[in-house]
Amino acid sequence: MNKVLRKIISIDEEKCDGCGLCIPSCEEGALQIIEGKARLVKDIYCDGLGNCLGECPQGAIAMIEREAEPFNENAVEEHLNSLIKEKDEPAECGVCGGGTFIEKIGSTEIKGSVTSENKLNSEPVPELSHWPVQLHLVSPQARFLQGVDLLIAADCVPFAHADFHRMFLAEKSLLIGCPKLDDVDVYHQKLVEIFKQNKLSSITLVHMEVGCCFGLSRLVNSALKESGADIPLKEVIIGIDGSIKS
Repeated sequence: MNKVLRKIISIDEEKCDGCGLCIPSCEEGALQIIEGKARLVKDIYCDGLGNCLGECPQGAIAMIEREAEPFNENAVEEHLNSLIKEKDEPAECGVCGGGTFIEKIGSTEIKGSVTSENKLNSEPVPELSHWPVQLHLVSPQARFLQGVDLLIAADCVPFAHADFHRMFLAEKSLLIGCPKLDDVDVYHQKLVEIFKQNKLSSITLVHMEVGCCFGLSRLVNSALKESGADIPLKEVIIGIDGSIKS
């Protein structure tokens, strides 16, 4: 196919942190998180209109003019259909870069052997069902977020509460974060998109009784309000001694 001089997006990989906020804004599916970075999959998928501009908190996306293959609507339609089919099939590998392809973790056979009657007296069973879990690395379009009970936990909680997996994580998808260490604006925008795009059954927020963790509470509540989604939210506070305070 002959190339033409036209407008097309360019991504600065040095600035891109793989947050995935640009992905939903591209209706043609031209952008994907690959190896932890947003990348233009094919020139023919990019219409050059720049809907993704301004969605990047790092300013990593720009519009440039260069020689590229012309935008192809038919190719875009085939590409989008393939993405829909891909979402309906089991992932072949776990890729940590943004949550587009996620490997399920844990053995159903092992978990199934631990009944409710003997679970307290059995060996601890890991309840983590997906990867990645860090909010910065998870795409709002990740399959493990669709129609689930979502657990949002402060980074310190699993270390403070010894029974975190059984008490909180079982049968839930997990996101972890710390507003003191990470960019709260990025957290806010990503949570808004997660709440908007996924029909979540419920949200459980678990955080420590320290000041920075209450910042996570304010962040989740404000993002939920801005999203306009009607999702039940339960908040649990863990003491620094590991006890459940409320």
